Amino acid sequence: MKPKIFIQNNKEAMARAIADGIVQLSIQAIINNRNVYLALSGGSTPRILFEMLAKEPYSGAIDWDYFHLFWGDERCVPADHADSNYGMTAASLLDHINIPSRNVHRLIGEADPESEATRYAREMKALIPLNENGLPRFDWVFLGMGSDGHTASLFPDTEELNNDEDLCIVARHPQSGQKRISFTLPLINAASRISFLVTGGAKHQIADTILRQREGYQQYPAAMVAPTEGQLEWYLDKDAANMLEES
Repeated sequence: MKPKIFIQNNKEAMARAIADGIVQLSIQAIINNRNVYLALSGGSTPRILFEMLAKEPYSGAIDWDYFHLFWGDERCVPADHADSNYGMTAASLLDHINIPSRNVHRLIGEADPESEATRYAREMKALIPLNENGLPRFDWVFLGMGSDGHTASLFPDTEELNNDEDLCIVARHPQSGQKRISFTLPLINAASRISFLVTGGAKHQIADTILRQREGYQQYPAAMVAPTEGQLEWYLDKDAANMLEES
């Protein structure tokens, strides 16, 4: 199934489109009396989204009692560290909404990475409905993409990229060496809905290569995201979609 591509004028428009989708999920959760499982990402665009969700009209339109929040990857740092994805989410969203603490499932960056990857996988399998292959099936997974084509903390040409046995792995950033905990591709691809949020001119060439499946595109982790039974979406701003719009 080909991905759906949505080109937005700017980050704010992109965030608004996602926020509207979360409102719809909230409405359906209330109607069906079922929980919603989201996997969040870090970055500047998600921060704009979180700040938007924390304010009206969205803050009053979403029943957070139904939402369970997880993180697709996390740096191995404490929650109050500037690099923490959880810390960014807490400051921009969680501290401003009424969400039960039991619904917030933090990847504990300061814990032993290997042990935390195992614990987080166990927590997901115990809580989230499983698909026929025994994988937790998120309702919606949000992903970013680096200018090197990485997504979550799955980097090109690393052995962690080929792990198809675990739900979470410990990876190292190729340049900084910083340890991170990340979802694996099978877990990501089990989701009902996956959305890339991609902004900035630095990513327009890699976005074009992946979405048009140009030569060598398979080497990029972002190109390996292909839901087994779900919808794949790419939200791009004008700068990131520059080459896509030219042809």
